Amino acid sequence: MADIADVTEWLLDSDPALRWQVERDLLGEPESVWQATRARVATEGMGARLLALQDEDGQWAGGAFFPADFDFEGPEAAPGAGQPWTATTWTLNSLREWGLDASALAGTAEKLAENSRWEYDDLPYWGGEVDCCINAFTLANGTWLGADVSSLPQWFVDHQMDEGGWNCEWVEGSTRASVYSTLSSIDGILWYEKATGGTPELTAARRKAQEYLLERRILYKVTTGEPVRPGVELLAYPQRSKYNVLHAVNYFRDASLYDGVPPDPRLADAVDVIRRQRQADGTWLQGYRYPGRVWFEQDVPVGEPSKWVTFLALRALDWWDSAAPGVES
Repeated sequence: MADIADVTEWLLDSDPALRWQVERDLLGEPESVWQATRARVATEGMGARLLALQDEDGQWAGGAFFPADFDFEGPEAAPGAGQPWTATTWTLNSLREWGLDASALAGTAEKLAENSRWEYDDLPYWGGEVDCCINAFTLANGTWLGADVSSLPQWFVDHQMDEGGWNCEWVEGSTRASVYSTLSSIDGILWYEKATGGTPELTAARRKAQEYLLERRILYKVTTGEPVRPGVELLAYPQRSKYNVLHAVNYFRDASLYDGVPPDPRLADAVDVIRRQRQADGTWLQGYRYPGRVWFEQDVPVGEPSKWVTFLALRALDWWDSAAPGVES
């Protein structure tokens, strides 16, 4: 196993969007250090590239969730073709997750309120629509940019299913929750809570949804014990809205730190899945690339050592090993 210092030096030689998080979460650098690196997201690397691609009307690729030129009947919409990742919501997700200061997008919230409509029923952008994943992204992005998303917290309370989660296809008649939809929902809810304090009802809904995932140890179907979805053990970046073990464990890390509670022992199997995939040199490999149109690739091809995956894995293990009692590192 390589010395951890060698791996962190490798991680530090990276885009500002990643480097500041390495400085803060792995190295414990003073805030003045990582904030200086974080400020560079607006002017260097991937963050600056995405900012330069913004349309004059405030959107990206001319659309809210899909590019303006997306053909819903064409090859790009075929099964397995993947979601295009270039439109406004996906781009905002990336910039927010990379730590871009909202001031770099001054005026964007107002432009989107005026110019952007959801492809579903032509609904106003900041009001969300019927898809819980979309509404979670909108809740987080709107809070970040100072938009009026005041209708969305209660939407999640009102649409939570009895078993504790959500399903993006509820409007199509689905009555069972989905791990995919539930993780995306609580991602956005937690971001909102961190920024605003949330509401007691929304916090209760989030914690009920966490229990829904923890009952499955985030990996297994309750009924059969089979994997909860194909590819759940694959570690990948960008995470998009996909459900995998790395995405889920890092969510529970964030929620644990925010709530001030220790790691739930039901995460042990998932943490072990991450640990087992560490390579002899101390890195983790890119496990999967989600298909679909992109502005540019954000990480390495499948099978290569990934700085993003390695960072997320190390951060998750550091949290678990330091906070979970009785766990061997």
